[in-house]
Amino acid sequence: MDYIYEGLKNALKIIISLDPEMLGIVFVSLKVSTTSIVLATLVGVPLGFYIAIKDFWGKGGIVLLLNTLMALPTVIIGLLVYSFISRGGPLGSLGFLYTPWAMIIGQFILALPIVSNLSLSATQGVDKRVEKTALTLGADNLQTALTILREGRFAIFAAIIAGFGRVFSEVGISMMLGGNIKWLTRNITTAIAFETGKGEFSLGLSLGIILLTVAFSINILFSYLQKKGA
Repeated sequence: MDYIYEGLKNALKIIISLDPEMLGIVFVSLKVSTTSIVLATLVGVPLGFYIAIKDFWGKGGIVLLLNTLMALPTVIIGLLVYSFISRGGPLGSLGFLYTPWAMIIGQFILALPIVSNLSLSATQGVDKRVEKTALTLGADNLQTALTILREGRFAIFAAIIAGFGRVFSEVGISMMLGGNIKWLTRNITTAIAFETGKGEFSLGLSLGIILLTVAFSINILFSYLQKKGA
C-alpha cells in the first residue's frame, strides 16, 4: 500500500511541477490525435452525410462495412499501415515509419469509420421535414445540405469527440508505427507502458492520471452533446 501511496504522491508532484518530459509526451499525444481527428472529420463527416441522404446500390454493404470497421483492432491497423510504409513496402520511400506522420495515418484510419458512421446516424436522425421545408423555401442543394448539417450539429460534434477519444487512448498503432521514440513519437499510452515496464511507476501514473482526466472530460462533453442533439 505504501508503494501505491508513494507513487501517487510523486505522480502528483510531477504533474504540479510541469515536468518537461511529461509535457513533451502529452504534447505528442495532443498533436498526433488532434491532427488525425481533423483529417478524419474533413473526410468522415461529408462521407457519412452523403451515405445518409443518397440511395444507391450497395449502400447497405457500405453501412455494414463501417459498422465492422468501428471494432477493428488497433494492432491490425498498425500491421496494415506498417506493411505499406516500411522500407520494403510500396510507400517505404516516403520515410514515414517511426515518425508522427505514421501515427497520424494509423489514427486517421481508426477514427474515420467512427466519425463517418456516427455522422451518418446523426444525419438520419434529423427530421425529414427539414429537407422538405428548405427545398420549399427555394434553397439549393448546398443550402439544403448545410441546413440538415446545422440541425444535426450536436450529434455530429459528438461523433467527432467520440473519434478523438478513441484515438487519444489507443496504444497499438502508436507503438507499432511510432516506435515510442523519446521527444518524437512517445505519447501518453506508449510512455505508460514503457515507463511502468522499466520501473518508473510515478511518471507512468502521472500520465495515467492525465489520460483519465482527458478521457473523463471527453465523455462528459460527449454525453452533453448527445443530449443536446436528441
